[in-house]
Amino acid sequence: MTQVMEKSRLEEAVAQAHAENKALPGGANASYIPYLASVPSDLFGVAAVTTGGEVFTAGDAKFEFAIESISKVFTMALAMEQVGADTFRKKIGADPTGEAFNSVIALELHGDRPLSPLVNAGAIATTSLVAAKDKEDRYQQILGIQSAFAGRPLSMSQDVNGSEQSTNFHNRALAWLMQSAGAMYSEPMEAVDVYTRQCSTLITAVDLAVMGATLASGGVNPLTGKRVVQTQNVAPILAEMMMEGLYTASGDWAYTVGLPGKSGVGGGILAVAPGKMAIAAFSPPLDPVGNSVRAQAAVADVARALALNPFGPAPAPR
Repeated sequence: MTQVMEKSRLEEAVAQAHAENKALPGGANASYIPYLASVPSDLFGVAAVTTGGEVFTAGDAKFEFAIESISKVFTMALAMEQVGADTFRKKIGADPTGEAFNSVIALELHGDRPLSPLVNAGAIATTSLVAAKDKEDRYQQILGIQSAFAGRPLSMSQDVNGSEQSTNFHNRALAWLMQSAGAMYSEPMEAVDVYTRQCSTLITAVDLAVMGATLASGGVNPLTGKRVVQTQNVAPILAEMMMEGLYTASGDWAYTVGLPGKSGVGGGILAVAPGKMAIAAFSPPLDPVGNSVRAQAAVADVARALALNPFGPAPAPR
């Protein structure tokens, strides 16, 4: 297939995924964070970025939304760059919890130690693992790697952060439990503060697709040409995404789509096709697990249309 035909195929896949899922019913905005509850629920954008730096969009792909839990991927990348993949796995873990993303039970069943960096407990521990002079240095490093992945300077929403800092009591409890087990690597409440801030970064679906395409291209941002993470850390990052990226729906996602992914309660979904591209979408209404209804369907549709499942043809959705 020629490059021109490939481009046409990509454009068609993104446009069709947006058109066919725009009216998809179901789901509701996250209500436990006041800011997220106020985001218009009809917003919907889809984007794909190739490892060659080509960008394809449809709908509200340039609307800025809160990165939320998708930030866990990039803080994991930063910590892994600092301590190495083996040490990271020993300290944070690499197994799905089988429980909700904010589960206390998952901690208590495993000696108050985290199992995965992509649920809240493990993500807070990951934030604490980042080597830093102080709290502000830790946050600036995290914001810096988010920006490097996106290929542009990103910033925190004060409104999102204020809304989350006033409601993050459950995360504080998780941090104290891990502290009791020696599984925190900085002062616990400082780590929760920085973790909350990292979740408050504003991104677009295009930004998110660029961030994923940086992983797809072996750690080099396809727009800036700058290396963001070492090649040897990309596979462990993608493995973590495959196992726990969509919370308790991660197994279903692997079964039907087959790509490493990550969701956030801000309505974003990211999927990475190594060596090829990344697909991202945004839509605020979430299913009961915490994944965007429309974004999840759109990303899956693009992946199927382009035959991106590395395991072969995926089962048709039911």
